[in-house]
Amino acid sequence: MDATRFSPTWQQALARGMYLGVLGAVVAMSAGLLATMVALFWTAAAAPPAWVWPVLAFGPPLLGALAGVLLRPRLGTEIDAGGIRTVTPFGAGVQPWSRVVDLRAERRGARTVVSVYLESGASVQLQAPYSGELFAADPQFELKVFALSHLWRSHRFGGLPS
Repeated sequence: MDATRFSPTWQQALARGMYLGVLGAVVAMSAGLLATMVALFWTAAAAPPAWVWPVLAFGPPLLGALAGVLLRPRLGTEIDAGGIRTVTPFGAGVQPWSRVVDLRAERRGARTVVSVYLESGASVQLQAPYSGELFAADPQFELKVFALSHLWRSHRFGGLPS
């Protein structure tokens, strides 16, 4: 059986990148404001040029959106005969089918995610598929969960798809 891969949709990747970029912009603007105040009040330095503030405000969200779209292929979940593999840019975690006892969609915050329950009692939240509000919505989420459930049952109880 070939590996099946589930990745975030491009809208999800774009929104996640922009969200992280906005957080970066808040940090950058705060650091810039603090540095400007220190420079103006305790030294005789001049104020920064006017173009610095738009760069600090809009640069990180744009870079975050670009990074989200570019990293999209490196995120997700791979399903193969060996088990379920969660894939991130920092590494991968594998759960063999023999240790998976349940697989279900659950509500976590504003998202519906797929959780894998293991023999040890631990649960693993998959990177994809997931669905949420606005840009985090995945119109094919239910089909993907059904496919995951079918693959898990086929591997766990026999009758592998060909």
